[in-house]
This record gives sequence, C-alpha cells and structure tokens, in this order.
Amino acid sequence: MQSDNKILSDLARLGQSAAGTLHGVKAEVENQVKTRLESVLQDMDLVSREEFEVVREMAVTARTENEELKAIIEKLQKDISALKKKKK
Repeated sequence: MQSDNKILSDLARLGQSAAGTLHGVKAEVENQVKTRLESVLQDMDLVSREEFEVVREMAVTARTENEELKAIIEKLQKDISALKKKKK
C-alpha cells in the first residue's frame, strides 16, 4: 500500500515539475517572440500614431484648401467667359 502512495507521490512531483518547466518554457518563448517582433517592427520604419495624425490633419487641410481654390477658379472662369461674351 505504501508503494502505491510512493508511486502516486512520485507521479505528482513529476507532474508538478513538468508543469513548472512548461511554464518556464512558455515564458521564455513569449519573451523571444516579443523581442523578435519588436525588432522586425523597428526595421519596418513605421511612423508613430502622433506623426500619422499630424500628416492626416495636413492632408485634410490641403484637401479643403484645394476645394476652395477650385471653386474660386471656376467662378473666375465663369466671370471671364461672361466678360468675353459681353465684349463681343
């Protein structure tokens, strides 16, 4: 009967040891993946969120200005056309 308890006790210790080892391996793998991913992302030369937002705002402003200038040009073209017709 005691030999059964010893076997079960040894199996329990073995299971605990294996679980501890697997936990350590998991943490090491996660650390290695994180390190490699950070390295790859740095090599990609990506912009920060703040830089992206600044450039985005510049593009929105430029688009608005272009639309305003387009409207002014169209009005001037109509005015010139009307003046040409009046002159004839």
